[in-house]
Amino acid sequence: MAIAITTVVVLLVVFFATVHVAPQYRRAVVFRLGRYVRTAGPGVYFTLPFLEWRVITDMRILTTAVEPQEAITRDNVPIKIEAVIWRRIIDPAVSVITVDNVMSSVVQVAVTALRNVIGQHTLDDVLKSQDAIGAALQASIDEVTEPWGVRVERVQMKNVEIPDSMQRALAQEAEALREKRARQIKAEAEVDAAKLLRQAAETIMVSPAALELRRMQMIQEVGAEQNTMTIIMMPSEFVEMARAFTAKVDREIARDGDPK
Repeated sequence: MAIAITTVVVLLVVFFATVHVAPQYRRAVVFRLGRYVRTAGPGVYFTLPFLEWRVITDMRILTTAVEPQEAITRDNVPIKIEAVIWRRIIDPAVSVITVDNVMSSVVQVAVTALRNVIGQHTLDDVLKSQDAIGAALQASIDEVTEPWGVRVERVQMKNVEIPDSMQRALAQEAEALREKRARQIKAEAEVDAAKLLRQAAETIMVSPAALELRRMQMIQEVGAEQNTMTIIMMPSEFVEMARAFTAKVDREIARDGDPK
């Protein structure tokens, strides 16, 4: 009975040491007596007990955060930058055999590339062209890590810290730009108003009676807004024209009779 139990236990140990299952997103780098023999998975794969061992690698895209790094821009402004790296293993065997610690190595390369790329751009470029700088960082890091079996999918700057004195200078610059824009808009409005006034003057010159009508309209608007009595000084020409019009109407009535 004891021998049977021992046999069963040994068979189970051998079975679990021989048969393995790798998920779709993982690969097993198999070594036999210290020498690389194959990359197994996904699915079921077998190893020789006590002769082969395996290193599991994850093929999914992994996110690595780079701690805040101090860098100096091309215009000599010290800044702190936080970045995020999206990477994935494209060759499990190379990533295991070539590099001792893939994650740490990628981070160190990213730190060096971050300082080099930032040093080639001004502060305005860093603040306004983060996508372009991220693409440059991705290309610089990927050039080093791809021979290690690691591909950098994306690099993005998460946070950019600048000195307080530079923040005040940027705020003053932005305020000056807004004031400049406001003055430009006001000047453009004055130009448009002048053009409209010129057109109105030309129209009034063609028909002088339009000026009197406009003045009457303005007087009516002032009286309606202020709710006061308004004394109107009528020009003599306007009065004579009104008299002539009234006399003409009276003559027509006398000739044709009362319309009623």
